[in-house]
Amino acid sequence: MPASLPIALFALTAGAFGIGTTEFVIMGLLMQVSGDLGVSIASAGLLISGYALSVAVGAPLLTIATRRVPRKTVLLALMAIFTLGNLACALAPNYEMLMAARVITSLAHGTFFGVGSVVATGLVPPERRASAIAIMFTGLTAATMLGVPAGAWLGLHFGWRAAFWAVALIGVIAFAVLAVFVPRGQADAQPAPLRDELAVLARPQVWLGLAMTVLGFAGLFVVFTYIQPLLTQVTGLSDAAVSPVLLLFGAGLAVGNLLGGKLADRSLMPAVLGTLLALAAVLGAMHLVIQTPVTAVIFVALLGVASFATVAPLQLRVLEQAAGAGQNLASSLNIAAFNLGNALGAWVGGVVIAHGPGLGALGWVAALLTLLGLAIALWSRALDTRVAPPEGAAVGA
Repeated sequence: MPASLPIALFALTAGAFGIGTTEFVIMGLLMQVSGDLGVSIASAGLLISGYALSVAVGAPLLTIATRRVPRKTVLLALMAIFTLGNLACALAPNYEMLMAARVITSLAHGTFFGVGSVVATGLVPPERRASAIAIMFTGLTAATMLGVPAGAWLGLHFGWRAAFWAVALIGVIAFAVLAVFVPRGQADAQPAPLRDELAVLARPQVWLGLAMTVLGFAGLFVVFTYIQPLLTQVTGLSDAAVSPVLLLFGAGLAVGNLLGGKLADRSLMPAVLGTLLALAAVLGAMHLVIQTPVTAVIFVALLGVASFATVAPLQLRVLEQAAGAGQNLASSLNIAAFNLGNALGAWVGGVVIAHGPGLGALGWVAALLTLLGLAIALWSRALDTRVAPPEGAAVGA
């Protein structure tokens, strides 16, 4: 294993895999949860929205609350919360308790990825920081490819609670791996005064970075949230064909994630601009290719590549603009921004479907949202030439 890729990075990946699985596994269990707990499918779907919104709110608050705690300790505590939250999901006697357990579990999400991103970048040389973030986020792509389908299979054959028992076991394993392999010394920086950490919120470039994350990622979820009806009602695929197609989406996520990291390591802002433009182009082409099965399958795979190619560049952009005391907070805020994009995209897509012009127009609307994110990125890039970057930042040319 190359020295620039220490095993601690893969320990972070293990934690990311567990958290990603618990976020999305409910998508494959909605019918079972709905039937067992006596709620509508729409109400069961709120278990996804509630999780995402709780991540957005909880991530910055928990990051501030744990600012004086060593980062490795924070990561271990978060995995403990994650494990206990999934145990509570598996044991939940009713819908309300399941929602509460999901909210508790979500507290681990944003702060884990936020603090984990900072830890990951400290494990490698400066020129490999984006790749380090991408490797950690590979756990999230693996969750989409493997964890979610496996959870759906467990739910189908053994009941939805079995999926949460399995995810809790993943949490135990991830806790052990993090405890053994993440070095404590690297993660035990002295905390800065709270006012210094909060000072990052006064930096316009940080807010622009968060805005481009929200809008850029919202475009993806305008389409991906409704990918099943798109593939069955517009393309004409059978229900059974949807899962294999989504495996291709997951494979695309893995490719795009690593590609985005490599591009950002070469030159950050061109990577931000290029990946957002590529995502907008793929989304804009949807109405042309979604009509036939072969081109629709290619589209889904390319959507996976284009969407996750944006992740490492967007995360590193915010980290660099928050260089100094505010990196933990800014990193967690950007994870919250990804989840706000998730919620915003799903809502906008629902409006388009419910009030017109319908499923076929989702690609255009999604592309417009991502182009808004690209416009903000261009504005941010223009400011780079007028205002000196924060001390310690290395803004990509």
